[in-house]
Order: sequence, then C-alpha cells, then structure tokens
Amino acid sequence: MPMDDKFMLMIPGPTPVPERVLLAQAQHLIGHRSGEFSQIMGEITDHLKWLHQTQNDVLILAASGTGAMEAGIINVLSAGDRVLVGSNGKFGDRWVKVCEAFGLTVELIEAEWGQPLDPAAFEATLTADTAKAIKAVIVTHSETSSGVLNDLEAIAKAVKAHGEALIIVDAVTSLGACSVPIDDWGLDIVASGSQKGYMIPPGLGFVSMSDRAWAAYETSTLPKFYLDLGPYRKSAVKNTTPFTPPVSLFFALKVALGMMREEGLEGIFSRHQRLQQATRAAMKALNLPLFAPDGSASPAVTAVMPEGVEAEAIRSVMRKQFDIALAGGQDHLKGQIFRMRASLGVCGRSRHHHRRQCPRSHPHSFGGDRLYPWGWVGSSPGRFDGVLGNCKGTSFGCPR
Repeated sequence: MPMDDKFMLMIPGPTPVPERVLLAQAQHLIGHRSGEFSQIMGEITDHLKWLHQTQNDVLILAASGTGAMEAGIINVLSAGDRVLVGSNGKFGDRWVKVCEAFGLTVELIEAEWGQPLDPAAFEATLTADTAKAIKAVIVTHSETSSGVLNDLEAIAKAVKAHGEALIIVDAVTSLGACSVPIDDWGLDIVASGSQKGYMIPPGLGFVSMSDRAWAAYETSTLPKFYLDLGPYRKSAVKNTTPFTPPVSLFFALKVALGMMREEGLEGIFSRHQRLQQATRAAMKALNLPLFAPDGSASPAVTAVMPEGVEAEAIRSVMRKQFDIALAGGQDHLKGQIFRMRASLGVCGRSRHHHRRQCPRSHPHSFGGDRLYPWGWVGSSPGRFDGVLGNCKGTSFGCPR
C-alpha cells in the first residue's frame, strides 16, 4: 500500500517522514567510531551548515529540542545572570522555567498567546540597560502552541545594538520551514529538533554556536556534563561524537538533508509558505477563525479557534473519518483550539483515497455542503483551484 494512504500526521511534530528516510533507518548498524560513520557525519555537518545558513559550529545531540535549548542556555551563562525572555506561549514559558531552574534572574517580555512579541519592547528594555547587565535574550521564533511567528530579525537587531547580550533562539519549529539566516541576523545560539522541519523521527537536537557564544562558554559556570558543548565541538572537528549517537537516526538525517539540498532553500521555504497560505485560506472559507493574525502566522503550524463547535469534535472527525491527526490546544487553550502542520504530501493521497473521501461524495467530510458531525448544515467551504488541489468544495483539495 502506498504510504500516502496511511494514517497521516498533521500535528506540529513529529511530522510525516518520507519513505526514503524511513527505509534508511532499516540499514544494518555500523560502528560509531568507524571511518564509515565519520564520512556520514562529515556530510551531515556540511548539510547542516547549509540549512542553518551559517559558518558557525552546528552540533548534534542525542536529545529533544528542549534538550538542545537547555544546552544552549547552560553553556553560555552563570548563576545569577540576568536574562530577558520573550514569552507568548507554552514554549516561551518553558524557557523561563529552565532559566529559573539554573538560578538565572529572569525578566519577562510577554504577549498574549496568539499575538506576536513586540520588538520595540525588547529594544526599550535593552536600551535602558546602560550597565549591560543583561547577558542573554531568549526568544522562541515560531511559537508552536499558538501558530505565531515572532519577528526574530527585528529582535536580533535590538540585541546586537545592546552590544553585550547574546541572543538564544528556539527554532525547533521554524528551522527547515522558514528562513533562519543565522549569520546574516547575527544569531548566537540557535536550537532545533529533528522531528519537525528535518523530516526525521524525534531523537536528535541541534545547536548552532557563534564565536561570541563560545567566548561566553569559557566563563560559564552553570553545571553541565552530558550537555557540555565543549566536547561536542572537539569531537565534531574529527567528524565524531563524544558519546554514543543514535546511528540509525544519522542514516535518516543524511538522506533527509540530501533531499532538502536537492529541493534548495528557496524551494523549501516557498513550499511551506504556499501550504500555509492554502491552509489559512481553507479555514477562512469554512468560517473557522484563525488564532494567529495573518501578518504573524507561522509557516510551520496553523492554529484555529472554532466558534459554535468544539475543537475536539473537529479533531475527532478528522481522525475517525480521514485518518488524519490534528493537535489540540495546550494549557488554558485545551479544548479551544486545534493546531495543524501542512508540510509534506498533504495532497499526496491516491486516487482511491480521493474517491473514498472526497467531499463531493462524502457528506460527513471536511468540506462539502453538509458537515453533519459538527452540526453545520449548508456551509460553503469555497473553491481552491490551484491552491492545494483541483477538487472544488474541499478544504485541502484532493489530487486528480
């Protein structure tokens, strides 16, 4: 059976893994101290620098995105250091908790969930810090919990003007979905995870470190061992790792990065942008209110806050009728929103699947004239010629 007809993940992460990448993991293992593994790691490192748009070190950890972020924080700071954290969702809140756990002094710049952080607020706080006491600014680029893309470029400019503070970026959702030009924007530490834009299963974290970050590393006194990035840097020079790596994930990563390189950065980013625009257009046509404003919408995740129908009811219909998983809301938004990521093969389902699930012939489907499971009758989902498909009246479109 083609993979396109299997259960489809449209949650923020993990994301669907291409068949080629899945098959790469079925290879027999090799020794992680072998020349063959070093050759693979060298190729991966080159691809990672290309994807990150940087000449900086990009280090690979056997960790989640949270582990990568924790590593970025604890390798450049010391207990009592003052840090400025932007929080407009669950993951901004998480970095506050990590900082507090390590004895850092946290100052918050907040926005409501669903709204972007204000770069002017960062600029004002940093400008007022004439004593240069702020040692780092921590920002989530794409806030997974709300579908908001924060203006990282503008915030980075304010940090650069400060002259002392480092900028630490959570790019777990954005890396591989939209442009994060690390060198051009002067980003010091950028953390990401394998299960989203990289198109491989969870298990690897990535940390990019600038020269300024390494200078701060030399004076950092926070406790660390497994997440001490110094040994990772020394090992990376030799195309190896300080600890045992998940070899099968490296096989997968090599293939996935090769696929991305074939597509090209512009192709990757424009694909995500097209899918984002089509998804948001579909939600508007179905009269499903979007949670994030158009000007600050993440290309990696779309959050929807339906009115007159429970978000969990929509998720249930999509799962039971279409074998598609959507994510629910988190914390106080649980049951109020649903979230989806349209990144790979959203319209790649077979003609058999089209005949079975197309709204023209399936009155309970996501679209069509009647949405019985949600209590909507006579809705007008709209037409999406050339957006994601050619099947008029369907929310995502179905291929012919």
